Order: sequence, then C-alpha cells, then structure tokens
Amino acid sequence: MNTPSSRPLSRWRRLLPWLRWGTVALLSLLLLLDRLLPPPLPSVRDTSTLVVARDGTPLRAFADGDGVWRYPATPESVSPLYLQALLTYEDRWFWRHPGVNPWALLRAGGQWLRSGRIVSGGSTLTMQVARILDPHTRTPWGKLKQLLRAVQLEARLDKRQILQLYLERAPYGGTIEGVEAASWAYLGKPAARLSHAEAALLAVLPQSPSVLRPDRHPDAARRARDKVLARMAALGVWTPAQVADARVEPVVARALVPPLHAALLAQHLREAQPRQPRIVSTLDAELQRTLEERVTSYFSQLPERTSAALLVVDNATLEARAYVGSVAFSDRRRLGYVDMVRAWRSPGSTLKPFLYAMALDDGLIHSESLLVDAPQSFGGYRPGNFDAAFNGPVSAATALRLSLNVPAVDLLDRVGPARFAARLDNAGIGLRFPRGSAPNLALILGGTGARLEDLVGVFAAFQRDGIAGRVRYRADEPRVERRLVSSGAAWIVREILQANPRPGYGIGTFDTAARPAVAWKTGTSYGFRDAWAIGSTRRYTVGVWVGRPDGTPLPGQYGAVTALPLMFEVMDALPRLPGDSTSPPMPDGVAKVAICWPLGEAEAQTPAPLCVRRREAWTLDGVVPPTFAEREARLWQSGRERFEVDARSGKRVSPSCRQPHRTQVAEVARWPALATPWLSAAERRGAQLPPLAPDCAADGRDGNGSLRIEGLNDRAVLARAPGSAHAVRLQLRALGSESTIDWLLDGRWIAQTQGGRMYARDFAEPGEHALTALAQDGAWTQVNFRVLE
Repeated sequence: MNTPSSRPLSRWRRLLPWLRWGTVALLSLLLLLDRLLPPPLPSVRDTSTLVVARDGTPLRAFADGDGVWRYPATPESVSPLYLQALLTYEDRWFWRHPGVNPWALLRAGGQWLRSGRIVSGGSTLTMQVARILDPHTRTPWGKLKQLLRAVQLEARLDKRQILQLYLERAPYGGTIEGVEAASWAYLGKPAARLSHAEAALLAVLPQSPSVLRPDRHPDAARRARDKVLARMAALGVWTPAQVADARVEPVVARALVPPLHAALLAQHLREAQPRQPRIVSTLDAELQRTLEERVTSYFSQLPERTSAALLVVDNATLEARAYVGSVAFSDRRRLGYVDMVRAWRSPGSTLKPFLYAMALDDGLIHSESLLVDAPQSFGGYRPGNFDAAFNGPVSAATALRLSLNVPAVDLLDRVGPARFAARLDNAGIGLRFPRGSAPNLALILGGTGARLEDLVGVFAAFQRDGIAGRVRYRADEPRVERRLVSSGAAWIVREILQANPRPGYGIGTFDTAARPAVAWKTGTSYGFRDAWAIGSTRRYTVGVWVGRPDGTPLPGQYGAVTALPLMFEVMDALPRLPGDSTSPPMPDGVAKVAICWPLGEAEAQTPAPLCVRRREAWTLDGVVPPTFAEREARLWQSGRERFEVDARSGKRVSPSCRQPHRTQVAEVARWPALATPWLSAAERRGAQLPPLAPDCAADGRDGNGSLRIEGLNDRAVLARAPGSAHAVRLQLRALGSESTIDWLLDGRWIAQTQGGRMYARDFAEPGEHALTALAQDGAWTQVNFRVLE
C-alpha cells in the first residue's frame, strides 16, 4: 500500500528512464547537428602574409583573398597588459566557463528588462569568436545560434586556440582585423609593446569599431578607453597610479596606410615562401625607411623613366640591412615595379678590382707594376678610355683607381677571359652573355650582364679575407661562401681602392680619420645606360645602381657623378662601432718593397743607373714580377738591353768593326715603346742606345723607323681666315711607318689611320695643343702648336 510520501518517489522512478534516454537522445541530436553543421573554423591559417624587419617591424603586408589586413598573433606575442585589459573587461571567467557564462547572460537580460536597452553584454570571448566566424542576426534565434556555436568551439578547441582566433580576427574598423594589425595601423608599433592606455584602447575598440576608430573619432575612443581604465582600477588589476598616468595619455592614431617598405624584396620573399604567414627578413627597419626617403629625394630631379637601386650588406654575416629595389615602388613612370637589385645589367668597370686581385694571385703584377695606357690592339679589339684620353706609363694601382681600360684589357688577356668568368661564377657572380657567345676581352669593360646583389656579395670579399658569398635576406638562410682570391690579394686591392680620395677631397685636405675608410669603385656602361658605385668598409658593403629599367640611355649620367655621391651619403649614415675606423692587420705574405721603373723589379736587385723611377709597391708572397714584355712591338722590347761600348769613346760596338776596340759591357733600361711619348726628355735619352762607332757595321739594334707629321709644323700658330666663321682645317699624315697610326690631341685619342694615308681635321679649340702620332711598332712623333681665338 502506497503512502502519500512514497508517491513522488515512485513518480521520479518512472520518469528517470525517460530523463536518461532523453538526455542520450538530446546529446546524440547535438552530436549529429555538430557533425552536420560544424563551426566554420578556418581550414588554414589565413592571416595576411606579413614581411617584417629583423626587429619585427612590418615592412610590407599582403592582404588575404578578401582584401583584409590580418597579421599573425598569439597570446605570447602580444603585450600582457593587453591580455589583462581584454580578459578583465570582456570576459573575466574566460579560462573557467564552457563557452557560455550563464550568470553574465542573466545579468545582461535583467539589465535589459529593467532599462529597456542593453547596458552590458553577456557574450563571452568564445561567443564573440563564434559571431566573428559565423555572423548571425540580432534576434533570439541568432543569439541561440551564437550560444550553440560557442559550445561547439569549446568542444573542438582549447582555450589558447580560441583566444588566438580572437587576437587575429577581432574587428578594428575598415579592413583591419586582429590586435597586431590594429596596433601597427593605429599606433605604429607591435602589440607586444603597448602601454596601459594603448592596451585599454585596443581592448575596447572591437565593441564598436566603426564608432570608436581613433583615426576618425578620437574623443569617442578616449571615452571608451577611460571606461576600461576605470574597470581595471576598480577591480584592482592595475594600480590607481598606473591608471592615472594612462588617462593623461592622448589618443593619437595614424592614418590607416598599410606598411610598404622594401616592397620588392618583400614580394620576392613571399614568392619564395607563399604559405608562410610571417617572414622575418634581415633588414634594419629604421635604416630602410631612412634610405628609401634619401633615394627618393636624391633622384627626384632625374628624368622620367629613371630608377635606382641600393643594397646594404653586413660583411660579417652577409645579411642585407637595406634593400631599395627602385626609386618609388608605386611610380609607374619610373617603372618602380621593376626590381633593379636583381635585374641583369651591364656592370661597366665594376669587375676590374676582381681582375687585379686575380692578377696579384697569379704573380703577374704587384701594386706598382708598370702598365701602359696607350692605344693598343688586342687581336683587333682596340679599347679606349671613358674620357678618350691616355696616360702613358701608369702603375697597376693607378690604373685601377683611374679605371683605365687599356691596362685592364691587357691584364684580362693575360689572365684569360674564360678563366676570369669561371672564377667569378664560382664566387657568386654568374655573368650573362648573349646566346652562343663566349667570354671575351670586352667583359672587363661591361660587355656582359651582372646583378647588383651578386656584385655586392662578391665585392664584400675585399673586407672578408678574400671570401665572397651570397647575400642573405633571412637569418635562417644558409651561408653560401666561396673563396674569390687570397687574403693577401684582397688586402692589397682594398688598400689600393681605399687610397682613392673621395671626389672633392684631395689627399690631406680634409680630416677623415673619424670616418671608416671606404674602398670604392664606380662603373658606367656603354651608352650611359648604367651608372654604378660599389664601396665597402670593415662592417658594410654598399652598392648603388642608377639608370633606366628599359635600357634606354641616360646621357650625362655616369657612376662618379650620379651613383657615387649617394653611395658615400649612405656610408656616412650607417651605424658605427668602436674599431670601424681602424685598418685590418696586414696578412702574412704581404710586404712593401721598393721597386724600380721601367724594369719593375726590386730596387735591391736593380743597378742604380737602371732605377729611373723608384716606387713603393705592395707585393704578395715575395713575388716581384718584372714589367710585361711588349705586344707586337717591332721597335724594341722592354727590359734590360746589354751591349758593348768602346772604353774610350763610349760608342756602341757591333760584332763587325773594321778596327779593334777595347770594349766594356754597358746596359740601359728600356721603357715600353708605347710609353715613350709621355716620358721626359731625360728619360727618353737614358733609354736610348749610344750611336755605333763609325767603323762598325749596323747591328739591327737601332730603331727601325721614325715618324714625321706632314701638314703641321712644330710650334705653328693657326688662325681662321679673316671674316670666316669656320675653324682651321688641316690635311695631315704620318710618314715613316706603314703600320696603324693612332692620333692623339693633348693625350686624347682622336683618330686612326693606316700608314701614310691622309687625315683631315678641324682645329677650333683655342690655346696651346700637342698633336701626337703613335705607330703600332712604337715609333712616334709630336708637334706643338697654338690656335688663336
């Protein structure tokens, strides 16, 4: 018999199976719905690709497929102050609730019923993430959907993953999403370095991003921020002093301009790692911004379609510190979208230092070896100098510093063009030649293609004991290093280039001791298409290119005028450390030796009468190579000339003399025949053989000819005909040789004739002049004249 007290218990027992199975059914239904209607979680990390500097400063961001700027962020990468403000103000129980906070919902519902408006929200961070991933309508059904999605997120993700979704996707106005993108967009700094005021501002902005945008509504943003600060103080999370200081801080926001520095390098890095959300480059953000502004300002006056490129590399690590691929990335008139750091261009004379270093290693030259800068033919190839002038006898160091073309071609012919190109390719400069062609002598004057980044990586070898390498743009890139030349050859070439004063700085005129010494070289390609300047200090190597990306000429713009001043400006702007101005120690094997011209040998092994000019030379491994033998010179060969002379008269004695002579051995030091026009009268006399004794037959050791200019007398005065506006026109020819004749006016090449053929020229330049005719066999003559105004 059931008592009244037992009836409820019996009823619950009958309901218990229904509750149990109902719960199972409900859970099964929820599980089925979860499977059928899963939350729209991102299948991949779809943040924008962000390329940053080495300190994390954004250089360039690439928006996602929807045009949204969303930077990668994690709870560990943002400021703890921001996390405190966010969780305290938005969801204090985030780490404890299952996605939904019933008490917060009840509180928000009660406030809404009492006041008729929303006083505080009841959404948790998980619910906000659910709304971001799957937007809903503001209806009861929409709210229910949000609740269910929040539960789904909690079931599928851990708290850290949910928080990361919020950090990367919270709306901040316009196309800005996530705290990292907002911090850079509005504040210009990473989210890891926020102040209390900034953390409070970014924590509240997603509540109403269009109304609270600090760039448009700073007063509304400040009031919302102060509300967060008050909450932080009331709950004791931040001290009153911290909150008071934060309130004083103004709300200042930048215009929403996506970062766009090193744009072309960022594009290259992104193409190399298309799935990487955050790419850390080796660039220095502040230096990059400074040099971009300097390049834009420096070249703003150049003609249209003119661009420039700049690369700064740390010698120790080969990491790039600044990369300017064009004058202005967005300037289509200057083809700013073309990356000239990686473009193939004619290198002009920038390859010459590598050639001289290799010649040192080969034992062909020392730093003061006598080379001849005069018209010469190399198998039909007849190079001239940039200014069309010739300098006669020059040292290897002078030839390199002045970038003289004939001595460089002479050296390349001895080293071998194919071998030289192969050595450069092994070191990192892969030269490009026209299809079907092979390396030839023209490559040393720019008759090939090279890239700025390769030139800079190999030029750094002069500061790295001869070891070249590939420029690195990410710290995790492997080092690719190859030996270019020996440490001694690198040291000597660097000393030669460093001794070249800056344009406008004569030796001893300015005190440059506080500046690091710069080893520098310029180059200009044929037709003024490319202007180069490359220089290095102990810490940095800098390369500059100027020209038109489409390859059209830029008349009047060449390396020393256009590119070199910017290169020195950049060098002076680079950071310095103690010791940067000190010279590196001299390597073993390098020594300074006194040598003598014209023989080129050590002074200690040269008789005093044959030491016509004494010079101090850097030598390598004890090798003191003599002056090169002349090419195709029929007049005489350079070097010592030994002969017998009559002891009484001093005249030369040949093997066939009618009378006996008491003889003794004599010798002279011969200069290269092509250098003769530039020698002093005393030097020319000292290099000549004495005349034969009258009773001796010719021995064939005298010159085989002499030249005479017909059509212009020595010391002539030329004047225009009275009343004529035309210059004086002369018909000239060189008599005495059937070989090729080069004509030089004041040391500058003006023409070439064959044998005694006529040459006509107008002489309009007033003043004193010297006209020289130089035969291929070494014979020469010169007349001086004056042209009246």
